[in-house]
Amino acid sequence: MYTVGDKVVYPMHGAGVIEKIEEKKILGETRKYYILKLPCGDMKVMIPVENSNDVGVREIISEEELKGVLSALKDDSSQMPSNWNRRYRENMEKLKTGDVMEVAEVVRNLVRMDRQKKLSTGEKKMLTNAKQILLSEIILVRDIGQNEANDIIDRAI
Repeated sequence: MYTVGDKVVYPMHGAGVIEKIEEKKILGETRKYYILKLPCGDMKVMIPVENSNDVGVREIISEEELKGVLSALKDDSSQMPSNWNRRYRENMEKLKTGDVMEVAEVVRNLVRMDRQKKLSTGEKKMLTNAKQILLSEIILVRDIGQNEANDIIDRAI
């Protein structure tokens, strides 16, 4: 169980700080929820405490692990299906894992693809979402602002 002040990642939403843990009655059921404040977009997310492991909530990565992520952003792009539909599904599966290396791979590949030929609207939205997830974790690991974190990603790719 996490405590107030812990920095965690919620897959598909990004990293945040647990602001409080409170009981709420929703649909007639009283449960404990983590109230997670995300650094990007000033958003708050409620995560049921009892489901947190099942949905893949994890602690943020260390500075050492972040170096590995930045190195992965510099790596060559991985092979992706030419069919955008299949590519979209594969990338979505990677994002759902909550694994920061998978998220970094999606960001790297889509940024590079966008530079060569413009992405479809769906893939642009996916890139924006994936980049937000990665940004939020870098912000919390390094304790920096969003613009600085964005520059780190852009320089690495």
